[in-house]
Amino acid sequence: MSKPKREPVKLVPVPSVNIIPERDVDKTPILEVSHLGIDFGGLTAVDDFNMAIGRTEIAGLIGPNGAGKTTVFNLLTKVYHPTRGTIMLDGRDTGGMNTIQVNKMGIARTFQNIRLFKDLTVLDNVLIGLHNEMDYHLGGAILRFPAYWKAERIAKQRALELLSIFDMQDMAGNLAGSLPYGAQRRLEIVRALGTNPALLLLDEPAAGMNPSETSELMENIQKIRDTFQIAIMLIEHDMNLVMGICEGICVLNYGKVIAKGTAEEIQDNPKVIEAYLGKKKEEN
Repeated sequence: MSKPKREPVKLVPVPSVNIIPERDVDKTPILEVSHLGIDFGGLTAVDDFNMAIGRTEIAGLIGPNGAGKTTVFNLLTKVYHPTRGTIMLDGRDTGGMNTIQVNKMGIARTFQNIRLFKDLTVLDNVLIGLHNEMDYHLGGAILRFPAYWKAERIAKQRALELLSIFDMQDMAGNLAGSLPYGAQRRLEIVRALGTNPALLLLDEPAAGMNPSETSELMENIQKIRDTFQIAIMLIEHDMNLVMGICEGICVLNYGKVIAKGTAEEIQDNPKVIEAYLGKKKEEN
């Protein structure tokens, strides 16, 4: 019996709805989100969210209050599990994973409301973040085997190196709760870096900071990206910070993406202007 004749097929590229920096285009995006959505009862909080982040990109997620930005962060880190859609982290589907598993895969975050262990020292807070790198077992820790002391020594050295990014190494012995607000914000970023992320999510990192602290934060975010060669995505209401360091910006409103592009493109986008300022009344 002869095989049916098959017509020749030409494969063509399918355009993507996502954008990443040109320097990262030859590498798998560290994050690729497709048609992500979540419903709470009858309320749709996020719907058809699509976004990709290049491996060394500083990206921004902005929008008015209540737009769904922190909900997106909670979905990416598995605080919430999506109703629909796919989250690919470093080319791997995170479906069915929990917060600990995706953290070990390489995603870390800070929070809108600071969540430090305020009764522990600055150093101990960072050491907690280093748990992914601690190379000893429970039995060795209880019995204080040499491997335990070696791992502890290496971890403390690493913690101090991370603190030095923000010139906080001299505060190592201070209680975290005794630090000024801006320093607590910085400590939370250092602790997140301790988990050795490939993607760092910062939820309003400049909240409560004065202009001088914000300017220093901008420099340090760029320094972190360049030093560790990681991607960073931030939620932020300080537009000077966003427009100053973010390469790709995604704008949410009522849980939907209304715009994507560079800082210049976003600033001039009528939908974005309307979302923040409201629609102009038509003149009679």
